[in-house]
Amino acid sequence: MDAVRVALLRDVLAGTEWPGAARRFAGALRGAVVPRRGGLLLVGTEAYEPWHLAAHLVDEAAWSGQPELAPTLVRHRVGPDAPAHLATGLGRLEAAGRGATLLVVAPERPGAGLLQRVHDARRAGATVLSLDAGDTEVRGLAHEALSVAAGAGVDLDTVQHLVSAAAGENALPGPRGGGLRDRLSRLADRLTAPPPSRW
Repeated sequence: MDAVRVALLRDVLAGTEWPGAARRFAGALRGAVVPRRGGLLLVGTEAYEPWHLAAHLVDEAAWSGQPELAPTLVRHRVGPDAPAHLATGLGRLEAAGRGATLLVVAPERPGAGLLQRVHDARRAGATVLSLDAGDTEVRGLAHEALSVAAGAGVDLDTVQHLVSAAAGENALPGPRGGGLRDRLSRLADRLTAPPPSRW
């Protein structure tokens, strides 16, 4: 999703909790990966693979100059001919420990095998974050969670767009008013705003 669409999405959701909640969660994600530099692992459930979020985080990592935000997508099933960036299986979670950050995206309750691997990674020192649908067991494993329950007015895909865009924003504005992505986002906000009233 480009900066203009993110700005429009934020405008539509202005007055709701979601833009601020996404920025807070993205700040926690940045705080977990940037100083530790242990790698970001992104995993979904058996039925849901968050490849779209992975792609957005790779883009945000490049645009923001924060390569730590580029995740390794951990997959439940890896085909024998999978390219390198899609060839990391669940066994990678077993090696996650201190310094690693694990982001779990769970629109439904994960299977017991994934929950056990996440639990083990947390016990080994990994920081666990979750974007979920409110499952208490997933939330219980996370150091930081953002839940999108049914009837929230948005869906988990929308919140993933908000989080990925916010993750690439600079936490503190620089001397010239922020990074390129921040300036583009402000420009998009101005370009999509209605003209001022003359009355």
